[in-house]
Amino acid sequence: MNEDMTNIILAQAFKAACMAELEALKPGNVHIFADGHGMTVQDFIASADAVSEVIAQPNLMLGERILHSVEATQSAVKMNTNLGMILLCAPLIQAKLYVQGTGLQSNIHTVLDGTSIEDSEACFAAIRLANPAGLGAADMHDVHLTADCTLLQAMQQAANQDSVARQYANNFADVFDGLAYYQKALTKWQRPAWAATALYLHFLSSFLDSHIVRKQGETIAKLVQNEAIEHAAEFNKAFNPKNYQSALMAFDAALKKRGLNPGTSADLTVASLFLHAIA
Repeated sequence: MNEDMTNIILAQAFKAACMAELEALKPGNVHIFADGHGMTVQDFIASADAVSEVIAQPNLMLGERILHSVEATQSAVKMNTNLGMILLCAPLIQAKLYVQGTGLQSNIHTVLDGTSIEDSEACFAAIRLANPAGLGAADMHDVHLTADCTLLQAMQQAANQDSVARQYANNFADVFDGLAYYQKALTKWQRPAWAATALYLHFLSSFLDSHIVRKQGETIAKLVQNEAIEHAAEFNKAFNPKNYQSALMAFDAALKKRGLNPGTSADLTVASLFLHAIA
């Protein structure tokens, strides 16, 4: 397959993953059943359209791929709808485009191990431009300062506090685990949207959501995780997941009323859905 065709396929797969995530009922996050947090479904559709035009372009360093994608988002919607999605999907695209190895996860390792200070500079600029909620100063590798390390080193430093950074440090292990979880749910129900809901609840119940931790702290994030554990258990028991829809909508409304947005769980969901499309 020639490079131009690969670029097109990856761009389409990225947009499709973003749309599939929107079609899933994700309590606390934006989805087709309910907007939230000052953002609408249309904001996310416009963002996916804009980023799909640039995220798979050829001949870009990883940092450039991230920065151009965030710039496209800001031009389209002037808000941070997808920084985490971009940070997660860009290395997957880099691995598919430029590394020929024994498998995608091995290729990702090669991409991350080869990151540079220039990648950090571009990524730091992207983060500053997106200005995610709760972004503060860091003792090391602060995005507000000139980069002094590779992008992998910066992410390794942040891995204990941020689930997106942890993927860079653990070679996307959680995203690959999410892929397996999604495929199992898809086999069970034969419904991509409900399988994506199960995937989202899997991430929300497995980890403290980094976005909630940054904005509201670990105690609140732990309470949300415990609620998600209960809902995930009940949801996964359902023979017909639609029968649990009203309970999830109530959970959704309660989280939004409290201003709690599990955005990182949604980002991880997109990454696993994208992986499903390209692996």
